[in-house]
Amino acid sequence: MSANVSRVVLAYSGGLDTSVILKWLQETYGCEVITFTADLGQGEEVEPARAKAEAMGVKQIFIEDLREEFVRDYVFPMFRANTLYEGESLLGTSIARPLIARRLVEIANETGADAISHGATGKGNDQVRFELGAYALKPGIRVIAPWREWDLTSRERLMAYAEQHAIPVDFAKKGKKSPYSMDANLLHISYEGGPLEDPWTEAEEDMWRWTVSPENAPDVSTVVEIGFERGDPVTLNGMPLTPAQLLTELNRLGGENGIGRLDLVENRYVGMKSRGCYETPGGTILLKARRALESLTLDREVAHLKDELMPRYASLIYNGYWWSPERRMLQAAIDQTQSVVNGSVRLRLYKGNAIVAGRRSESDSLFDDAIATFEEDAGAFDQKDAAGFIKLNALRLRIAAGRNRTQA
Repeated sequence: MSANVSRVVLAYSGGLDTSVILKWLQETYGCEVITFTADLGQGEEVEPARAKAEAMGVKQIFIEDLREEFVRDYVFPMFRANTLYEGESLLGTSIARPLIARRLVEIANETGADAISHGATGKGNDQVRFELGAYALKPGIRVIAPWREWDLTSRERLMAYAEQHAIPVDFAKKGKKSPYSMDANLLHISYEGGPLEDPWTEAEEDMWRWTVSPENAPDVSTVVEIGFERGDPVTLNGMPLTPAQLLTELNRLGGENGIGRLDLVENRYVGMKSRGCYETPGGTILLKARRALESLTLDREVAHLKDELMPRYASLIYNGYWWSPERRMLQAAIDQTQSVVNGSVRLRLYKGNAIVAGRRSESDSLFDDAIATFEEDAGAFDQKDAAGFIKLNALRLRIAAGRNRTQA
């Protein structure tokens, strides 16, 4: 099993699973383990992972703040497509995986490692996302997925292994057990497992961490104005912010107003249905704002074609094909449409809702009030033209009706 593996780069959080994996790799493969810990805005300190890795004999430790890169180069490009998986999910977990996979491969190249390793289980989507990304970036890379190899198939076995090998995992020693499997980054936090495995069971209120319930949100709305340049948000209430700063602030404002909760049964790529709950306050606000501005600035057929392509684009990200040629092709088409998505959107945040209150674009609006008005338009639109338009579009219907082929 350990043939040709002398050094492996592990995606390491410092939690129970990856700490056990670290030791298991050392024992099973007899190899040097290099750890990589990414700060993607998960809201927890990542630096303690360094001390845990050092205590387990790790010599090369990579801890990186990737928040700005994550939002700028992954979240915002995805948002340009107004992306939703199965009509609802904002893909908070999915969009983080290509960045992690890329850095695992880059670190492997820098350190001369033979393999990379991750803590994704054999039932989930993440194993596919990590590995498709790795193979796309380095075809000959070896991937070690312990959950597909070992016999540590329960939390109890993991905790027993940690105790047996004196692995420094605080909550394992204290015996605390979270009922949920959670993933967090600057875009979202997800919850799976535990009571959520029954789709009929409502999520408990104390599960949610980022958002208040809409019932407990303020009785007065919060007004925000978001400025966009070439499809990306760049200002909030007139203040220029970096991508990570802007999303962080929208998460705070959305969370205070009960925005961004989602309870979803989704179709995993590996074949099963899975129930999860998600908090994506900032992303929910941005989706609403972007669509409002695009309604003003995009040509009708461009906007409709974008909407037709979006489900395919969303599936590519969900299924782990960020680095595929087809995703890159779609991205190029989507990005080309964004040159005119410039302007501002005003929204009211109120009890779980992001309500559009205004939109404007000084340079790129296609809204012509002289044509759209219900008042006197001074001849800007000749209503008599509509008769011919309707007759031509009805021609095939009239022919079919004349042959008694009208369908009920």
